[in-house]
Amino acid sequence: MKLGFIGYGNMASAIAKGLVSFNVIKNTDINACARNYDKLKTNCAKLQINACQDSTSLITQSDIVVIAVKPYQIASVVEPVKDLLSNKIVISIAAGVYFEDYEKLLNENTPHLSTVPNTPISTGKGIMICEEKHSLNEEQLNLFKEIFGKIALLEFVDTDHFSIAGTLSGCTPAFTAMYLEALSDAGVKYGLTRESSYRLAAKMIEGVGALYLENKEHPGIMKDAVCSPGGTTIKGVSELEKTGFRGSVISAIDAIEKKD
Repeated sequence: MKLGFIGYGNMASAIAKGLVSFNVIKNTDINACARNYDKLKTNCAKLQINACQDSTSLITQSDIVVIAVKPYQIASVVEPVKDLLSNKIVISIAAGVYFEDYEKLLNENTPHLSTVPNTPISTGKGIMICEEKHSLNEEQLNLFKEIFGKIALLEFVDTDHFSIAGTLSGCTPAFTAMYLEALSDAGVKYGLTRESSYRLAAKMIEGVGALYLENKEHPGIMKDAVCSPGGTTIKGVSELEKTGFRGSVISAIDAIEKKD
């Protein structure tokens, strides 16, 4: 199975790294093309994947084609090669571009699925939000799940909730990185080394997520399990509530989801 990326920016390279690192697809079976060929060759060399000079040659050599350009570039990129894409599995990773958009851009009966991944996919702990409405047949869908399910949680949502699901998983790694940095700053303030602070905070974040996914306990119950009556943790929780921690997080999501 050969996979090709039309566009090879941060997200495409994160997916490629995940696929290669976890032996899902060999690096020799991954192709990429981009406008700046010299920069592309440098980036592809990091994983030793194939740099193609144009989308035509890439599609010819690929079974699955990932559309990984900016949303505003998609129409101009797809139009010249839509005939070649007709017999390929087309996966989009562009936020805000849905099934109906691709139905207008691609030839009739072209199998396609819109997704929004996040950057932790490079470590095999990613998320891919997938639009429930797609045109892959059962065999193609199972192939998609078999490949990408090894490096990401695949969450299928309806079109109306595709945006918020993508925001919740795709934008919030930035918020979490800020939280990680803030926790580390606090550790350094009280004498821990920067390296130790980052390791402890990062492993804690990973562990809390893993604990929820394993037990499916309500986050409130998880919080209460750490808060002893009159203890130290509840004092910190109280301060976060006082300063509007949860409200600030929700407001950040509101700012992204506002359709001005």
